[in-house]
Amino acid sequence: MTTATTVKTEYEAIIGLETHCQLSTNTKIFSNSSTAFGADPNTNIDPVCMGLPGVLPVLNEKVLEYAVKAGLALNCQIAKYSKFDRKQYFYPDLPKNYQISQYDLPIAEHGWLEIELVDAEGNPIRKRIGITRLHMEEDAGKLVHAGSVGEASRNETRLSGSTYSLVDYNRAGIPLVEIVSEPDLRSGLEAAEYAEELRRIVRYLGVSDGNMQEGSLRCDVNISVRPVGRKEFGTKVEIKNMNSFSAIQRAIDYEIERQIAAIEAGASIIQETRLWEEGAQRTSSMRVKEGSSDYRYFPEPDLAPIEVSNEQLEKWRSELPELPAQKRHHYESELGLSAYDARVLTEDHPVAKYFETAIAAGANPKAAANWITQDIAAHLNKQKLSITEIALTPTNLAEIITRIETGKISNAQAKEKLPDLLSGISPEKAFAGQELITDPSVLEPIVDEVIAANPKELEKYRNGNTNLKGFFVGQVLKKTGKRADPKLTNELMEKKLNA
Repeated sequence: MTTATTVKTEYEAIIGLETHCQLSTNTKIFSNSSTAFGADPNTNIDPVCMGLPGVLPVLNEKVLEYAVKAGLALNCQIAKYSKFDRKQYFYPDLPKNYQISQYDLPIAEHGWLEIELVDAEGNPIRKRIGITRLHMEEDAGKLVHAGSVGEASRNETRLSGSTYSLVDYNRAGIPLVEIVSEPDLRSGLEAAEYAEELRRIVRYLGVSDGNMQEGSLRCDVNISVRPVGRKEFGTKVEIKNMNSFSAIQRAIDYEIERQIAAIEAGASIIQETRLWEEGAQRTSSMRVKEGSSDYRYFPEPDLAPIEVSNEQLEKWRSELPELPAQKRHHYESELGLSAYDARVLTEDHPVAKYFETAIAAGANPKAAANWITQDIAAHLNKQKLSITEIALTPTNLAEIITRIETGKISNAQAKEKLPDLLSGISPEKAFAGQELITDPSVLEPIVDEVIAANPKELEKYRNGNTNLKGFFVGQVLKKTGKRADPKLTNELMEKKLNA
């Protein structure tokens, strides 16, 4: 959960996001080529994605399923009838010179998702962000700019400081859904939180891995500013291909300040596409923004319209998991967890599943949350592992917590044995012969022995240095191999020292 911020009080930012999300299908949207990431250039290609003459596209049914499930999870209305359209794109990395997308009849519309922030006083804020539409489309290829500037002659035209460009068509035909938000966002922080929540949702659904570093999730940001109280929007500027949440926030915050400064200086804002320069921490102009008329949309003649039956829609709806926002509310209201714990536990679906399995096995929710978000998380971060890669099962974690709460072992003993438990040793074996000594008749002679063996420390304690009680308790724990019940030991020690 992040803290809300605002821009200058006399101006208001209007922000919307267009998010391209790669679907986790094994094959492309209209052909059987692999979608595997990291293949050698131009190896995952075929006549369809290369746009060769005489070939026809065929819609991958899994793409439709994933798109509908994403639309349902975003509370959208699923179209009973939709179609594909051709979007004219004359780019070197788009072999057909057009992109198959959806224009006026997308698969899903009119949805929303909820983001969570906190105000300056630490109070939670929940805000609903509208979803205008979700539609299916194919991705383009990738240009790789190469060659050093020093190799170029004076007469050569250079792009991005390179002397030539190569084209990799592996991405051509990769299935995407584009998710367009309503202009409901008001800061870079809100936009970053929206993008993060969107990624959580598609990961929970299993329809996308959401890996921004691999291009599986890319955001275009639309920003304008206007004086507070004015109904009309300002001139919209787009920032292309944001590939990290922090970059989204910083680029938006920079662009808001740039536009406000321009307005106050009497300059005009032009509708354009800009790029975020990470090194310089600024946006720069890329091109004047196209309108929909520039793309010359028309219905795709090689693909039949799409009709989703009620039976198919309800089947896919029944397969949806509990989503992150629902889990957060459930953890807070029913399990009594803090908003922070609920947020951390629901960040990744495998972590939430691990937590819920431990609860089902009898673990106290708060204790399980503490172990998972603190000790286990520290181990995962240090070893660069996911929670699915550790040998400590949720059931064994529940047994450890039960042993602590029933007084069979101490919390300190459990933490000491955690490396063994994480490697797969069972609690029964790890704590064999380690049960706490809880019988006062057994502990009392040991306490007397420790006091008698340390007369100097006893005198200092009775002369006012009461902090030495920790020393005496520590000696008892040492003599018992940490098996003395800490609470009982403290009680007995205090009674004896003050006698």
